Parts: sequence; C-alpha cells; structure tokens
Amino acid sequence: MIYLHIFWAFFIANLLGYGGGPATIPLIQNEVVNNYHWMSLSEFGDVLAIGNALPGPIATKMGGYIGYEVGGILGSIIALIATILPSALAVIILFKFVNLFKGSPKVSLMTKSVQPIIAILLAVMAYQFFLTAYENSGIFHLLLLAVVSYFALSKIKMHPSLVIICALIYGGVFLS
Repeated sequence: MIYLHIFWAFFIANLLGYGGGPATIPLIQNEVVNNYHWMSLSEFGDVLAIGNALPGPIATKMGGYIGYEVGGILGSIIALIATILPSALAVIILFKFVNLFKGSPKVSLMTKSVQPIIAILLAVMAYQFFLTAYENSGIFHLLLLAVVSYFALSKIKMHPSLVIICALIYGGVFLS
C-alpha cells in the first residue's frame, strides 16, 4: 500500500504543479509533510536545500530521495515514474493542439493568471520554513544566515549552490 501512496503523492503534486519545479515544491511538501507525514517540515527543508544545490530538475531529485526514504529502491523508482508521468502524458496528448492554441489570448491569460497563485504558494512555504528555522535555531542564527547569504549572493555574486552548502555546513557545525 505504501507504494500506491508514494505514486499518488508525487503524481498528484506533479499533475497539479503547473510550471514545473517552483510550482510543484509546495504541493510535494503538502503531500509529504502534511498528508502522509513521511517527513517533518524541517527535514523537507533540508531535502529541498540539498536538491537545489544539485544539478537537474528539483522535482525528480526530491521524488527519488523521498521515495527511497519511504519505500527503498522500489519506492524511489515509483516516485520518479509518478513525477515524470504527468508531463509525459501531457506532451503526448496535447502535442497535436499546441499549434492551434499557442497564440491564443485565452491561453496567454490563463498562464499569466496562474503565476500569482504560484507566488503565493511559494511565499507560504517560505513563511513556514522561516517559522521552523526560528523555532529550531533561534533569531540570532536565522538573522546571521540571512544577512550573510544576502551579502554573498548580492555583493560577492556567489553561486546559490555554494551559499546553500555553506549554510548547511554552518547548521551542521553550530546547530547540531
């Protein structure tokens, strides 16, 4: 039964996650943390941080890792299939209609109207991560990491992956 839950969690998240990675992350978080309770919000945040530091699509990396944690190698394979399947089906089914509707103002309006919803979902997820970080590490570490990360990204132009890795190392050394 766990394999069906793994499939369903990632299939639904990726089916409804219009726009790819950023849109699917809050949906995956809802399934993994809130619905099935496979991880805490803090653990999900760690998986998200590590997944962002690695190359490739975020949804497949998260699906593979979470699927493995929950159901072993078979769980990982099922999560990856469930992550890729909605896009594959959409491409196969909708490919014939692309040329008919690509210039349609209604399709353009639909695409633009979904963007604020994605932004709100990401903002809610960021707020939840902020609360979890505040509860787990306190305001000093939270502000220190935020200020140093901002400085590293905006002034030094450090690659975001390196900032994430440095923050993970800091957390491992000073917050364990």
